[in-house]
Amino acid sequence: MIESRVNLLGLTHHELEGFCSSVGQKSYRAGQIFHWLYGKSVSSFDGMTDLGKDLRQQLSEGATLEGISPVTSRISDVDGTVKYLFSLCDGLLIESVLITPKGRRRDKATQEEDPKRLTLCVSTQAGCPLDCKFCATATMGFQRNLTTAEIIDQVLQVQRLSGKSVTNIVFMGMGEPMMNYDNLMKAIEIITTGMGIAPKRVTVSTAGWADRIRQMGEEQRIVKLALSLHSAVEETRAALMPITKKFGIEALRSALEFYYSKTKRFVMYEQVFFEGLNDTDREVRALIKFARAIPCKINVIPFHPIGFTHPSGIAATLRPSSRMEEIVEKLRGQKLTVMVRGSSGEDIAAACGQLAVRNDLARPRPIARSIAVAAGL
Repeated sequence: MIESRVNLLGLTHHELEGFCSSVGQKSYRAGQIFHWLYGKSVSSFDGMTDLGKDLRQQLSEGATLEGISPVTSRISDVDGTVKYLFSLCDGLLIESVLITPKGRRRDKATQEEDPKRLTLCVSTQAGCPLDCKFCATATMGFQRNLTTAEIIDQVLQVQRLSGKSVTNIVFMGMGEPMMNYDNLMKAIEIITTGMGIAPKRVTVSTAGWADRIRQMGEEQRIVKLALSLHSAVEETRAALMPITKKFGIEALRSALEFYYSKTKRFVMYEQVFFEGLNDTDREVRALIKFARAIPCKINVIPFHPIGFTHPSGIAATLRPSSRMEEIVEKLRGQKLTVMVRGSSGEDIAAACGQLAVRNDLARPRPIARSIAVAAGL
C-alpha cells in the first residue's frame, strides 16, 4: 500500500467530508461514498457506480479500502452458528461469530426470538489482557487493539459472505471493548448511522472498566451496556476476574449508578455460575443486593469448557453449577428479571468464552463453505 493513500474504510461521514474537501470534491460526495461503503458494503471504488469514472480513478490513486481478510469458517451442525476467522493486515488473527435465530435458544420464561434476527459477535482486540479465568481468549494474551476499520469490516465481511443482513451487534468477541474505547465508539457511530442497525440493537459488553462506564454515561451513549459480573463478592470476583483488583465491586457499583443516572437505561448483568465458587447462598445474597442498585436484567449463561486451551490454576477447576436452576428461581422470587441463555456454536468452540484462534487453525475449512451454507440461514 502506498503510504500517502488514505484508508477511507473506518471514516465517519464527517471525516469523509473532510477527505472530499482535501481532494477538491464537493461535500455531497462524502454522502455517496459513505452509503456505498456501509449501506451497500462495496469493497472497491469501481463498485461505486454513481460516481463518475474520473472520480473513481482519483479515489483509486489517492485512497484505499483496507480492512480484514477472511481465512476460514466453521459452521455448527447443531444450530447453524458460523465462526469466521479473519486475518489483519499485519498477520494477526481474530474471530467473529454469526448467531442465527436457531442458535439463540431461550428458556420457556422468555419470549420467542425474531426469526429474521441475525446477531454478530464482534471482536475489538486481537487477544485480551484481562486474564478472566473462564475465557479462552485470555490464554492468547494481548496483541493489540483493532482499528475502527477492522472492527466495522467484520460486519461488512460477514454480510458479504453470508448474503444476509446483520440485524444485531454484540461487542462480546475477543478483547475488552472499553480498552479500545475511541475506536469502538467511532465504529458504533458508523454502524448506527450507515448500516441501518439501530442503537438499541447494539450491545457493548465489559468486564468492568468502571472509568469507561462512567464515560458512556457522561456522553449519554444510547447503545445497550452489558456487564460481565459473575460475582458480587469482592474476593470471588477478583479470583475469577483480575480486573477487580483495579476496579473493585464498590467502584463498579458507583460507576453503574452514575451511568443509569445519566442515561436511564437498564444494564444487563452476565452471570455464569460455577460449582462451589459463586453459587453459594452468600454469593446469591450479594448478587441480589448488587442487582437492586439500578434497574437491570440478569442473563444467566451456561459455562462453556475451555479445556482445549489447557487451563491451569483456578481455570482448570471450574465446573458448571448444579444449583443453577434453583438460583434462577431464587432470583426471580426476588422480582429480578432473569433470562437463561442457551449455548450457540459450542460444538465449534464459538460459544461465549470460547474464542481462541488456535482452535480454528487446527481444523481450518475454506471460507467458501460459509457462503454456501450461510446462504440458507
